[in-house]
Amino acid sequence: MATTRLGIITGSGTYALPGFEGDGPRAVQTPFGEARASEGRFAGVDVVHVSRHWEGHPRLSSHVDHRSNISALRDAGVDAILAVTVCGACDPGLELGTLIVFDDLHFPSNRLPDGSLCSLYAEGEPRRGHWIFETPFSAPLRSALLLGAREAGHPVRDGGCYGHVDGPRFNTRTEIASLAAAGVTAVSQTGGPETVLAGEAEVPYALVGYATDYANGVKEEPTPVEELIRLIGASTATFATTLAAAVPVAATAELAPVGTHFRFD
Repeated sequence: MATTRLGIITGSGTYALPGFEGDGPRAVQTPFGEARASEGRFAGVDVVHVSRHWEGHPRLSSHVDHRSNISALRDAGVDAILAVTVCGACDPGLELGTLIVFDDLHFPSNRLPDGSLCSLYAEGEPRRGHWIFETPFSAPLRSALLLGAREAGHPVRDGGCYGHVDGPRFNTRTEIASLAAAGVTAVSQTGGPETVLAGEAEVPYALVGYATDYANGVKEEPTPVEELIRLIGASTATFATTLAAAVPVAATAELAPVGTHFRFD
């Protein structure tokens, strides 16, 4: 039986993965540009870790090269990807510091940070096609993240709509109100392209968020920036302990690509 290998993508506040045993990030060349990946062991499982923003956060959300990251993980032979993101709550009933294991996506622009359409495939390229799904996130990976959060003792919401917003600025009250009206639970600036590209690459993917603030206009009083910064710092340990419990479960799950693909050759 082949050894399961998992990809882990982390974001703001988690530039290295606590408990990871392996080499530091190395440059990986992909058809789309350079990615940086660390290969090793985490929670007893072979993993490949990608930090979206790189150590020191030189890449804002508008600089992240999602196609390179997903391509590098696919080419490294990962069987699935677990991703984490800090996020702003659009739901006033969501307590800050809560994890959300998302089950739906709001990403109508379907574009990368540079404005180009979010796809791994160019015109006429082999395996180009349409990704067709009911929900974009892997059910077995969602179950692993929920179990991991509960086992680690963290408050977690089962389900919610992830809203992708373009950075690097935060959103206006009107923008957040429209997203909340559409059913968005929480927003951040990186998860939309990752979800779509992993789907195209036929790599099962799931995303867990950590609410660090209330988005603009959600509460009468805005979340102080100092509290946002404090919770981003606290997210590192929360994500690490959740992943440490979730990764062994994900590694033994029955994994399959999400949805189907209507291809032309």
